[in-house]
Amino acid sequence: MTKQHENHRDMNFSHTVLKQSGGSTLLGYIGIDTIIEQMRKKTMKTGFDFNIMVVGPSGLGKSTLVNTLFKSQVSRKSAGWSRDEKIPKTVEIKSVSHVIEEGGVKMKLTVVDTPGFGDQINNDNCWEPISKYINEQFEKFLKEEVNITRKKRIPDTRVHCCLYFIPPTGHSLRQLDVEFMKRLSHSVNIIPVIAKSDTMTVEERQEFKQRVRKELEMNGIEFYPQKEFDDDIEDKSDNDKIREMMPFAVVGSDKEYQVNGKRVLGRKTAWGIIEVENPNHCEFAQLRDFLIRSHLQDLKEVTHNIHYETYRAKRLNDNGGLHPITSNDTQESNL
Repeated sequence: MTKQHENHRDMNFSHTVLKQSGGSTLLGYIGIDTIIEQMRKKTMKTGFDFNIMVVGPSGLGKSTLVNTLFKSQVSRKSAGWSRDEKIPKTVEIKSVSHVIEEGGVKMKLTVVDTPGFGDQINNDNCWEPISKYINEQFEKFLKEEVNITRKKRIPDTRVHCCLYFIPPTGHSLRQLDVEFMKRLSHSVNIIPVIAKSDTMTVEERQEFKQRVRKELEMNGIEFYPQKEFDDDIEDKSDNDKIREMMPFAVVGSDKEYQVNGKRVLGRKTAWGIIEVENPNHCEFAQLRDFLIRSHLQDLKEVTHNIHYETYRAKRLNDNGGLHPITSNDTQESNL
């Protein structure tokens, strides 16, 4: 075969590959699509971590909402919390972990609670212990990642999602709400929710939601899902609908009532049963679908690829470059 023929053959081969990459029909079955099943099997074997933080003043139903989301007693208060426990004088960070299994898939769920937040007369800088905790989890992961002998699977305690509970005042955001979200929105995925939204009428609720959205925008607060991380037009379209719905006006309850022959989660009032999972009553179902059924993996990816990478780049830059960090290294980040 002449050199000219060889070049012509190579060009045809390259052209064929390019055409196939562009979406032409393959001549036979290859099996590329089995990667999804392979990933599913691996996930079912190993399971995965999901860490959710709840922040807001006491009395807003944070523990109840988390229990309602995961349909089990997963909150700190459900795990041996005493009703006699006093509100701490400073913000504390307490976490509890559970393994939840559904359909053969195991999830290690860690719920991080922040008792004392927003409960003092002077709440100046009460977000600092929370920010410190978030960065400490990044630091733990980083130390494991840059060790010469790394674990096959690095334990992931990084906070993937922060549910921020806004009191249902019907007026506007407090300065504390603005300061917290502004300061932490670049290190954790913040999802704002209006707690105990059944204390407002439908009209009051809508007006309050619009006012909160406007205030978030005016203060330059980025909540999840952030516009800049939309991958494509389809993502943007889906996420725009979610962003227009935020903050989610929710009601939580772990009590069941009989409604039209069905057992439903709800809250009993003098006017009837408020059904937690009824989209006509509140937006709990939309929050659950968004948080667990459509965006859970994306929350983890944004945490790893954006928030953790930002921390990692600054930490290693301050540390003089990428080199192994020993377990004795107790240097803390100034972030």
